[in-house]
Amino acid sequence: MEKGAVIKHNIKKAADTGSWRYLKPVIDKDKCAGCGTCVKHCPEGIIKLRDRSKEELKKNGKLSKKVAEIDYSFCKGCGVCAQVCPFKAIKMEKEK
Repeated sequence: MEKGAVIKHNIKKAADTGSWRYLKPVIDKDKCAGCGTCVKHCPEGIIKLRDRSKEELKKNGKLSKKVAEIDYSFCKGCGVCAQVCPFKAIKMEKEK
């Protein structure tokens, strides 16, 4: 039987993306359910779940307590997160 491996990503040693990214993922925070699917599938390991602020939750009580956040310094714009999001909360947009 084959055995798998876990590769731990060290963000401190990662190279900065720079200005070559063509597309970037944009999260619709109202649609994000904080499920973590994008976190698990991001090949760069740069998406994290954070707790929503009290103001966000007060404004819309239907939101989940967590929301995804992307570190654009290291995002390569591959679009995997947008493809796997079950709530279609991530869209790829042209870099400006």
